[in-house]
Amino acid sequence: MGKRMKQEVNAGSMADIAFLLLIFFLVTTQIATDKGLQMRLPPKPDPNDPPPEIKFKERNIFKILVNSQDRILVENEPYGDIEQLREDVKKFVLNEGVNPDLSDSPEKAVVSIKTDRGTSYEIFIKVLDQVQGAYYEMRADKVGLSAEEFRNLDQSKDDEKELYDRGREGLPMQISIAEPSKIGG
Repeated sequence: MGKRMKQEVNAGSMADIAFLLLIFFLVTTQIATDKGLQMRLPPKPDPNDPPPEIKFKERNIFKILVNSQDRILVENEPYGDIEQLREDVKKFVLNEGVNPDLSDSPEKAVVSIKTDRGTSYEIFIKVLDQVQGAYYEMRADKVGLSAEEFRNLDQSKDDEKELYDRGREGLPMQISIAEPSKIGG
């Protein structure tokens, strides 16, 4: 009787296939990244230069304070409904000097947001969204668009860039975010 030959599996190509699969998944996998807040921060000040003294009329500053218990004070008064904040910011900025308790003009209006070290990020983001949303709505109303349409204008197209610039004209988004104070401070 004849001897049978043992059957062997060629494993050399298995390593090649595993390597190709690894490369495929590395190339095609999308890795989620946190985007964060898209804000342009001012340049770091020179420690040798004293900070510039900027003077504003008190009536041109809309003060929002969020304490460590996430309670909101607007113009030093307790504030209940955060959704109403957008309308109050618009009223303050667009006053045009009519009401002596509100801003002189949109160019001079500044919205100041001050938090506490214990303030939650969730409340800070909600407040910031309401303030920025107010500016987007004002700019959009100026050119006859919704806030969403205004924010989605493609600035690479000349006609849409012109609309965007016209909406921003005379309505600078002046939001001051102060360094947080110590908890309860």
